[in-house]
Amino acid sequence: MEQGRSETIGIVVVAAGRGERAGTSVEGPKQYRRIGGKPVIWHTLTTFLDWPRSGPIAVVIHPDDRALIEAAVADLPKRDELTIVTGGATRQASVLNGLRALRDHDIDHVMIQDGVRPFVDAELLERIARELAAGKTAVLPALPVSDTIKRADASGVVAMTVPRKGLFAAQTPQSFLYAAILEAHERAAEEQAVDFTDDASIAEWAGLPVHLVEGSIDNIKLTVQRDIAMADEKLKGSALPDVRTGNGYDVHQLEPGDGVTLCGIFIPHDQRLKGHSDADVALHALTDALLATCGAGDIGDHFPPSDMQWKGAPSRIFLEHAAKIVREAGGTIMNADISLIAEAPKVGPHRHAMRETLSDILGIALDRCSVKATTNETIGFVGRREGIAAIATATVVFRGTD
Repeated sequence: MEQGRSETIGIVVVAAGRGERAGTSVEGPKQYRRIGGKPVIWHTLTTFLDWPRSGPIAVVIHPDDRALIEAAVADLPKRDELTIVTGGATRQASVLNGLRALRDHDIDHVMIQDGVRPFVDAELLERIARELAAGKTAVLPALPVSDTIKRADASGVVAMTVPRKGLFAAQTPQSFLYAAILEAHERAAEEQAVDFTDDASIAEWAGLPVHLVEGSIDNIKLTVQRDIAMADEKLKGSALPDVRTGNGYDVHQLEPGDGVTLCGIFIPHDQRLKGHSDADVALHALTDALLATCGAGDIGDHFPPSDMQWKGAPSRIFLEHAAKIVREAGGTIMNADISLIAEAPKVGPHRHAMRETLSDILGIALDRCSVKATTNETIGFVGRREGIAAIATATVVFRGTD
């Protein structure tokens, strides 16, 4: 998947299990239990339907659950984009049915997702997609194991403590080159190899290199009744929402040159922006806006102009750094808006590419990225074409407080 190519990724959502450990309910298996007023599977599917890179989506269900899935997705705006597939006797067989259902679609990659992981988010999907785009055959989201691990004997007595170094807890969506994982699943079925715990283990068995990518602490699998209750509590908003808005402003002087870089896009022009880095006034303003949402100073605090290592540096480095600070502080970037004030060059023809760049850097959906431009009606330094200014606003939701 080449950078800039609008390739879609096939999705298989596995929801054919019975979920015995979650107990019985009149609502049906756990994927149909309601959290935040909607079935678990509704939340999972909504994330993928809203993700711009999602292609065909195959939802694999138990043969007895046709009425349940139809009711669960009835109010989804993109319901017609889902293909409902009947699962097999095991999860492995169900995944194979889902993969086969995507055969007639023009996809290079596929993500395989547990239907009972309703808190998967676009940032995780973007991290995985970037690894696939870089040529990885198999990508596994995972988190380092933090608990001490014990191995016990048959009588329940601890036999040893297992070193945690190099141990990771696997999550989904586990993502692959489509043809490679389909072939691996087909081969496993033919050889009746069934002792696999996930799709990554099938890839390992087939000799495919599986690369780790950072998972998400929120991307939990709902297994027991307590998990479902906690998810419901989370979605009902027992915590006060912590929504913060940050603003940023920057201006750079124009001088004779061959073009300007705005929002990461180079635009040929008879002037250039003067600055220590690439002088991308738009990304500088947005960097300040993001840093403002968690009181982390401004761009000069993190990348001082006196430091020669930043001379000529691409400004996406600064924005990526600010986004990382926000995430580490518990924030989820919801929206980014930039207004450019310039007499020239024209921004309109480049607006979509600029928004795509913001989406890629921040790991958020394209419709959450806005770029606008206006002139200064020939008034002031902007009107005299002496400089370009930018105003940016960022909206971030932080983990709520009681």
